[in-house]
Amino acid sequence: MIPQLAALPLLFLLQVPPPQRTIAIDEAFAARAGLRVGDEVVLSATPGALAGDTVSIGAIYEKSADPSEIARGDLTVRMHLDHLQVLSGYGDHVDRFAISTKSDAEIPSVLESINRVAFGFRAHRSKDIAVETSRTFQVVSRFHRAIGVITIVASSIFLLCIMILKVDERRRDVAALRLMGISRSSVVQSIVIEAALVAILGSVLGVIIGWLASRFVNWHYQELYQTPLQFSIVTPSVVLLAVALSLILGIVAGVVASMRMARTPPLALFGR
Repeated sequence: MIPQLAALPLLFLLQVPPPQRTIAIDEAFAARAGLRVGDEVVLSATPGALAGDTVSIGAIYEKSADPSEIARGDLTVRMHLDHLQVLSGYGDHVDRFAISTKSDAEIPSVLESINRVAFGFRAHRSKDIAVETSRTFQVVSRFHRAIGVITIVASSIFLLCIMILKVDERRRDVAALRLMGISRSSVVQSIVIEAALVAILGSVLGVIIGWLASRFVNWHYQELYQTPLQFSIVTPSVVLLAVALSLILGIVAGVVASMRMARTPPLALFGR
């Protein structure tokens, strides 16, 4: 007699492969290498290695507007910290890390605490690091400021010469007004008002040209460097400064030119 075997539960172990790791790359990297979200790439700590870690591109992000990264032209990859530790074999070590505070008032105390406890490195404000890495841009900014001052001085002299020539061409009209009994102050005021109107119209035209030039500069260099950084900015303060300088220089040029004409006797203006 064959004994009846009891039904035994069967247990099947299914080995589920671990999910594939994902990384994020910047827009410049994606455009240069022709990569898209979902593509698979191989990461390796050694350049040119045949074997490595196969990962999937999970996101393509836009680079921050950091002036210090423009000149280097780095292509960046973001991955999870444990993934980076395994891939690089660096262990539990970091070169630098960032700490965010809830308010700016806490920054001095946080810096003091880190510098007092840690050994081998120092904590700095992100603003101070940005200043140190942007010295080239500061030099360029000073150079542009110097060019602006020279341009303003040269344009004011040129404007004064143009106003003197234009007023000198109207000497017969001014002489006729003087002989009709129009006072010197009225002649001076009319010329100054005309110069002010011309300065305002010129400044408006200059602001429009400057705004269009700024848009073209930003479009060209943002496409060239693949960055959202603003290379040229037309701010309200710059517009107000330009209009104020144009108006002041126009009025001064009008006053100088008109006073020179008003002091000349009417008959002398007719050439007699």
